Amino acid sequence: MSFSVNTNAGAFAALQNLNATQGALNQTQSRINTGLKVASAKDNAAIYSIAQSMKGDLAELSAVKASLDRGKQIMDIAIAAGEAVSDTLIEMKEKAVAASQEGLDTDTYNSLNDDFFALRAQIDSIVNNAEFDGVNLVTVGATDSSVLAGKDGATLTLPADDMSAIHLQFGLPNIDLYNATNAQATVTVIENALDDVNQGLSQFGATSKRLDSLIEFNSKLSDTVETGVGNLVDADLAKESANLQAFQTKQQLGLQALGIANQAPQAVLSLFR
Repeated sequence: MSFSVNTNAGAFAALQNLNATQGALNQTQSRINTGLKVASAKDNAAIYSIAQSMKGDLAELSAVKASLDRGKQIMDIAIAAGEAVSDTLIEMKEKAVAASQEGLDTDTYNSLNDDFFALRAQIDSIVNNAEFDGVNLVTVGATDSSVLAGKDGATLTLPADDMSAIHLQFGLPNIDLYNATNAQATVTVIENALDDVNQGLSQFGATSKRLDSLIEFNSKLSDTVETGVGNLVDADLAKESANLQAFQTKQQLGLQALGIANQAPQAVLSLFR
């Protein structure tokens, strides 16, 4: 063993160990503060890159969810409108069947006809107001719409079905309840209209069910990806808590070891007493 006041190898070693402990302690404290074991590329470049890619997938899934939710609202309104039109047609059929009887007086025909045309106007009111976010699938000249169905850019078509009174043939001549003959012709038109509307409702219902399935799948997929990101970058706080205690203890011991090492050159003085 040599004694030197110029070079203190023990102090150097103690300082290196103390610096290593301090670095590990800083890293542990950072993980506790952020809740992340990989907060940046310098922590683990490969894992960080994978996690960022998965976060990009999550952003895409979020956009898909918003689009599917929008589509669901559009279909719900279209279904509500279609059901309301169907119910209105049933009321109109009741009036038309009542007016198809021979021998009613003029006032009765007129009264039934007024009710019939009020219900006809109600149909147009329903379809004209069945709009969400600028999309109306049941109004005059309605066209199909579409929404995102997957992060690969796939889309789902939202079918349109014109349920306006004019489309349902209520603008034809003699479609009224002024007399029994016209009323009987009107019954036939109403029955055809009911078939048309109910067919449209069937399409709407199938599309809405498809949307429900896609929304559920998208939610599960999003949860799975988010869990995967967490497994990659989230810190185990129970483990980090134990590490914190250990590194704090090592830090104290390192400081003591450095203090002892710094006192070594003073031992040379005893040689010259």
